[in-house]
Amino acid sequence: MGILDGISQGFAVALDPVNLLYVFLGVLIGTVIGVLPGLGPTATIALLLPLTYEVEPVTAVILLAGIYYGSMYGGTITSVLLQLPGEAASVVTTFDGYQMAKQGRAGPALGIAAVGSFIGGTVAVIGLTLLAPPLADLAVEFGSQEYVALTALGILLVTYLGTRHPVKSLCMAALGLLLATIGQDAITGTTRFTFGQISLFDGFDFVAVAMGLFGVGEILYNVEKTEKAQAIKTKLKNVWPSRKDFRDSSGAIARGSVMGFFIGVLPGGGGVISSLASYATEKRRAKDPSRFGKGAIEGVAGPETANNASSTSAFIPLLTLGIPANVVLALIFGALLVQGITPGPQLISQEPEIFWGVIASMYIGNLMLLALNIPLVGVFVQLLRVRAGILAAFALLVTMAGVFSVNNDPFDMWVVLIFGIVGWLMKKTGFEPGPLVLAFVLGSILETNFRRSMLLSGGELSTFVTRPMSGTIFALMALVIIISVISGIRKRRRRSRPATPGEEDLTATGTTAEPEGTPGNETTDEQVPPAESGAPRDRS
Repeated sequence: MGILDGISQGFAVALDPVNLLYVFLGVLIGTVIGVLPGLGPTATIALLLPLTYEVEPVTAVILLAGIYYGSMYGGTITSVLLQLPGEAASVVTTFDGYQMAKQGRAGPALGIAAVGSFIGGTVAVIGLTLLAPPLADLAVEFGSQEYVALTALGILLVTYLGTRHPVKSLCMAALGLLLATIGQDAITGTTRFTFGQISLFDGFDFVAVAMGLFGVGEILYNVEKTEKAQAIKTKLKNVWPSRKDFRDSSGAIARGSVMGFFIGVLPGGGGVISSLASYATEKRRAKDPSRFGKGAIEGVAGPETANNASSTSAFIPLLTLGIPANVVLALIFGALLVQGITPGPQLISQEPEIFWGVIASMYIGNLMLLALNIPLVGVFVQLLRVRAGILAAFALLVTMAGVFSVNNDPFDMWVVLIFGIVGWLMKKTGFEPGPLVLAFVLGSILETNFRRSMLLSGGELSTFVTRPMSGTIFALMALVIIISVISGIRKRRRRSRPATPGEEDLTATGTTAEPEGTPGNETTDEQVPPAESGAPRDRS
């Protein structure tokens, strides 16, 4: 089936009245949960997993995908008005979006974010349409060695590109791999690390682990804080950006679309990395970098475009290779497995209505997002009136009920509470749950394919480097590690050497300093630019 025939079939599926309704519900729910601080696509998708059992597989994925890319824009509203990112990928928007709101330009900030999100999402869907089929054809030739290399690369990139402290992240990834081994051995059938507990024979439920770390952990962390964010007291007007705004933002939107697409394809990329990289690029290219952090509209347009583009392109490795690029897609991966559908190279030939239907729904969903967010942004702002305490209690109640409804097993509720406390402690001590969860869901794929490769090769480890594709991937991993080590050594030497007055002046203007948020810098999705830039500190 050619691309034109496939996309025609996809639109026939997506334009079905039921599927069209679920596209709308997905982007609407995604926007709402993006607006509400403390919630996010991970928790919401996990809670809605029981609903996916009752609908067709393509309808379920259309709904969950809409929630994912819809939430990318919803988090912009709180970032601009409260300096409180509703979604991790929107942290960068607080740098300049909040300053624009303080200057009475909240409307243009939200408007350019909506337009950029639409353009970035649409460009990424076009790239997905063109790139996914040939990649799926290539992946049909993959063996177990290639899957070992891909999953190992994904875990490595998550720990290096997506986190602040690679050593801490590697520890979390190792813990995730250990947790993935709990339960019955997939090859021999023997039990491991169950300590005689029947409830552990099937291992920890992924939904329960993810909900505990990201849902309950985040709730506990937010309830603990005593500071209260204050919304900007301003009326939203002139939401549609002016010609000057479009002119100033056009380059940032174009660069953010391309950058977000390619970063989203990488396992471990995602919205946080793409938005940080876009912000750093725009600041470096600017004639006057000191404008950033003080209300530069490019600092809103670029990151918002990039994080929406990356959220769409992240479906490429899921649909073609069967490798979830982040936690949200791992949940969507689980939803398909529950329906008896295995994402991967065979999906396009065995389930073309799912493959092309999901892609076509993204074209429609991006149009719906633009139509919803420009005229109705004032309505979504009213959701901010919900008190944080009420929201936290409601979220905790729904979380526990949703986790129990997945397997009807009280043990899962204890798992959620335990991992909730673990997630809260990790948040307080600087450890990040992302590598743990990604390693947990990829661990079974890694172990099964590694052991299969060992059986086929007679125990020869050389099988992973003698095959061209897997050897290339492992060479890329080695290159990433070498670059990381060299970068760390250079930064330590630079810190130990006292800077001259001239160097300090250049660093303050951003001329010679490495851009904030680039991989390898001391930057997380909660860090803000230096105090010299005048940017507000994120209090989330």
